[in-house]
Amino acid sequence: MPKLDLEAILQTNQTGYPAPFNAEVAGRWYRRLGPASGLTQMGVSHVVLKPGAWSSHRHWHDDEDEFVVILSGEAELVDDTGVHLLRAGDCASFPAGQPNGHHLRNVSDEPCILIAVGAGNRDGGGGYSDIDIMFSGDAYFHKDGTPYAADRIP
Repeated sequence: MPKLDLEAILQTNQTGYPAPFNAEVAGRWYRRLGPASGLTQMGVSHVVLKPGAWSSHRHWHDDEDEFVVILSGEAELVDDTGVHLLRAGDCASFPAGQPNGHHLRNVSDEPCILIAVGAGNRDGGGGYSDIDIMFSGDAYFHKDGTPYAADRIP
């Protein structure tokens, strides 16, 4: 198995969230490891959450499992059951089809580094618990079905 050179993989903080929902994730930097390593059946990202950054807005996926592993630092996992502190070595999973809105927030003074894995239908739908956005494929929609102009970056 080839070792990946993280520095050779583009790091970006690109988001498809329409304003004003993009502000909370401005300090989220990620590298897509799956395409760089030839993986086609799951997505894997190396994520750095700067102090104050969120991984996303609280969301769920209809057709995609998600799994995170904290490598260093700490973050608050916020889901429908409350706030849970995650530290280096901790893991969390989010099964497809369970509308438990979740995200990570770095409320510390140090970066939080994690691996995020997604498997299943990455183009499937889902939604956001706290904001007026649903998603499907590469599009965002208001909860009333009206499309946003912004393209989703799955």
